[in-house]
Amino acid sequence: MSNLRVGIVGATGRMGTEIAAGLDADSGYELAFGISRTNGPAHPTVPLLPMFTDLSDALVAHPIDALLDLSHREVAVQNALTAAKQRVPSVIGATGLAQADLDRLAEIAAENQVAVLYIPNFAIGAVLMMKFSELAAQWLPDAEIIEMHHERKEDAPSGTAMLTAELIQRGRTQAPMPLPKPFLKAEGARGATVAEVPVHSVRLPGMLAHQQVIFGGLGETLTLRHDSLSRSSFLAGVKLCCQAAQTRTGLTVGLDQILFPSAS
Repeated sequence: MSNLRVGIVGATGRMGTEIAAGLDADSGYELAFGISRTNGPAHPTVPLLPMFTDLSDALVAHPIDALLDLSHREVAVQNALTAAKQRVPSVIGATGLAQADLDRLAEIAAENQVAVLYIPNFAIGAVLMMKFSELAAQWLPDAEIIEMHHERKEDAPSGTAMLTAELIQRGRTQAPMPLPKPFLKAEGARGATVAEVPVHSVRLPGMLAHQQVIFGGLGETLTLRHDSLSRSSFLAGVKLCCQAAQTRTGLTVGLDQILFPSAS
């Protein structure tokens, strides 16, 4: 079986650097090129990686089996379109895409009969946390989410927190307890509400990606927590998605659709 050839958009970013090194060390993968806005020096951990600023040029020079986009939401849709026109599937890790972006990605995938995977979180443990939250919500419908990320993360709440809230709502068999009208001494003290779940976002130096889901019941609480302590925690999920992109068509949202296909 030949190696899976992958091109990485955002190859010189912190996430791209970590993932490129991990893929390069795996004999089942071959890094074909990196895309960087600056077209700076060769990748620090993979020094022979060809670097480009233009995705179209890179795809012509180096055919690939999957495009891994770890750049920014502002360019993710256009990158997926560029790849799809070459019948190349995309795995998108850029967070903060709006519903309109997902609708457009679904159109791109359908029109070109390729796979487009939008994965807000590549960490397998995070996906398990979300699944456990959906299960817990059947019995404990009252829940709140605290998500904590590094100071450079722009979107809030995180995609993982929003998806977790939606899964909690889906898992509930009864409505959460109605709360009294809050007396807010500071606006936003109760966080944002997503799918009837309060969500609180923390952005601080020293953090990477962390989330707590706290369920409350009569005389008890249940806390589910996941911590990504290093970006290496995302590598296994990236590999699974690049492999899945070879056999799928259409838009896939979330790593859970790869880990639990029977539940899709």
